[in-house]
Amino acid sequence: MPVVHIYAWKGFTEQAKKKVIEGVTKVFAELGIPKEAVEIIIHEIPKENWGIGGEPASIKFKDIRTP
Repeated sequence: MPVVHIYAWKGFTEQAKKKVIEGVTKVFAELGIPKEAVEIIIHEIPKENWGIGGEPASIKFKDIRTP
């Protein structure tokens, strides 16, 4: 059974999470793995705890909203 870990910025809507879970599950199902065997864990990380290019994502992407 595959376990997929997805790391994303905190603030994803329930609808966005549902769409990600459905999409990732679909990819595995297309590879022949039963969808019931696919587990997905979404880890939400605050932007201030995520560094990109030497600065926190909360500063680098301050104008970008999480879906």
